[in-house]
Amino acid sequence: MKVVISDPKEGKSYQVEVGKDKANKLLGVKIGEALDGGIVGASGYKLIVTGGTDSDGIPMRGDVQGNLKVAPLLQYGMGQRKSGKGVRYRKSLRGNTIGTVTQQINTKVTDYGDKPLAELFPPSAKKDTDKKKK
Repeated sequence: MKVVISDPKEGKSYQVEVGKDKANKLLGVKIGEALDGGIVGASGYKLIVTGGTDSDGIPMRGDVQGNLKVAPLLQYGMGQRKSGKGVRYRKSLRGNTIGTVTQQINTKVTDYGDKPLAELFPPSAKKDTDKKKK
């Protein structure tokens, strides 16, 4: 499972791969709930879950209860572009609870720890070499 940590002060985000043992601690957490940053290796930080996706890229939505995949009629909101007056579309969405099918969790930092996130999650050398090839 991947956890994306967004830092509103710096305007940067960091992606962390979480093992199965730590991912099990995230099961049942809902959008809007706070997490301890120690779960993802950022001790001292407080994170709020803002969303996520499953393995097919279907986004989570805060007003859909549970972990199920649903396809409601949407007129506006996440996963929907406004296309005209009265136009509604059926869009696949996931519920607001993190489950076993969740592949990516989006979080936002609310309370900061002692070390900056750039020190805790340095960029890997592989990403630098990929940019040079292009």
